[in-house]
Amino acid sequence: MVAIDGKSSRRTGKVDATPLHLVSAFAAGAGLVLGQRATAAKSNEKTAIPELLAALALEGCIVTLDAMGTQTNIAQAIRNRGAHYVLALKDNQPNLADSLRDFFARFKAAPDRTHHAMSETVEKDHGRIETRRCYAFDQLACLHIVLLVIIFTLSYLQDRMSEG
Repeated sequence: MVAIDGKSSRRTGKVDATPLHLVSAFAAGAGLVLGQRATAAKSNEKTAIPELLAALALEGCIVTLDAMGTQTNIAQAIRNRGAHYVLALKDNQPNLADSLRDFFARFKAAPDRTHHAMSETVEKDHGRIETRRCYAFDQLACLHIVLLVIIFTLSYLQDRMSEG
């Protein structure tokens, strides 16, 4: 698993200067930084991530990114490197977010009508019961058509805690 994330370094710039912002690739299982790229001045992570991906041997890896990295060109760059991805979604992708809200509303109303796989874990700790359900979907033709390049399989993690 390779996690890609950006961080601003504090106190790296002069007064009134932009601080250094790095995008890093982190090998989660080994605890190693695989590579880093600085973002260009007046830019953001979207431009540095493809450059970082091009420098990494990713074949067979799973690459994770936050919502900033959920872009069609970044998803395609990961697939071109022979890797798989897990992308986060927030409202910075409004068409995709709306499509997914509609998808999950229909799924919750009639779960037996939507092909899916589900895995559930239940843990009790600190006086609480935590139930996690992960749903995976591969029939996604109903989503916003431009976004099908990004999503091959959709997973949804439902997390619920209760006192117990």
